[in-house]
Amino acid sequence: MKRWFLKTVVAAACITGTVAPTVVHAADTYTQTRYPIVLVHGLFGWDSIGPVDYWWGIDTGLASGGAKVYVSQVSAANSSEVRGEQLLAELQRLQATYGYSKFNLVGHSHGGQAVRYVAAVAPQLVASVTTMGTPHTGSPVADDIKAGTSATGTTAWVASVANAFAAVISLLSGSPDLPQDSEAAMNSLTTAGAAAFNAKYPQGAPSSSCGQGPELVNGVRYYSAGGNAVLTNVLDLSDALLTLTSVSFKGSSNDGLVGKCASHWGTVLRDDYAWNHLDEINQAFGLRGLFAPDPVAFYRSQANRLKSIGL
Repeated sequence: MKRWFLKTVVAAACITGTVAPTVVHAADTYTQTRYPIVLVHGLFGWDSIGPVDYWWGIDTGLASGGAKVYVSQVSAANSSEVRGEQLLAELQRLQATYGYSKFNLVGHSHGGQAVRYVAAVAPQLVASVTTMGTPHTGSPVADDIKAGTSATGTTAWVASVANAFAAVISLLSGSPDLPQDSEAAMNSLTTAGAAAFNAKYPQGAPSSSCGQGPELVNGVRYYSAGGNAVLTNVLDLSDALLTLTSVSFKGSSNDGLVGKCASHWGTVLRDDYAWNHLDEINQAFGLRGLFAPDPVAFYRSQANRLKSIGL
């Protein structure tokens, strides 16, 4: 009941244009970072829909160790730049309301480009960037969707269906006014779209193919991680969809939507977790491989890393 009440308060705050922090009594100070942690969802993501969190157990896991955590809500589907501008506006509201000087940004999937955008255009607001399962060099799944819809002349129809789906997600999560543009999202996530974005915002880019990039750029620390498994739990129905989309990778290592090397940006913490794309955010409802590590523990350890260097 307490958790349901908390999420209702958060949803109400989003409707009024503010975001409430995740409030959990801290059991220790393991994750007590100097700056607040802001979690940013990926494509077709949300903050919370009723009792269902996108970051399943991750926000509360961080808060239980003393971190101040905010769960962002940007367009479920839109370009990297539009979602980045929405995030920037949200951080500026938090700064004006609470006086924060900087934030530790964590982005999953397409959320990774949003946090990178903010770090590039407003580095004074960002202490660190951590991306999880982000297609920094694009995804062949997006390439195949673009090629397939273009060849069949169904781009507009598919986009309208996807936009309607994204609008429902935003409505249910308390942000009905956010604009949705799934075609722009698709173009951002293609190989060509990612390359254009990287040319504009190269901070943290790997210096070699499948390599690592600089950890510190313009005062911002950059970290990345990812999974390389697809079918991890037969009880998780989403695994079937990821198994289908993984065909686009033609056998190369991936998490169902993002290639192993594509997840690299800044210091690569690890790129071979036994997680698929949804396991990376502890979905669905914490289902993952029997011997796979706990995703919540990853985010807690990253918060502790940031704490140890004064962030």
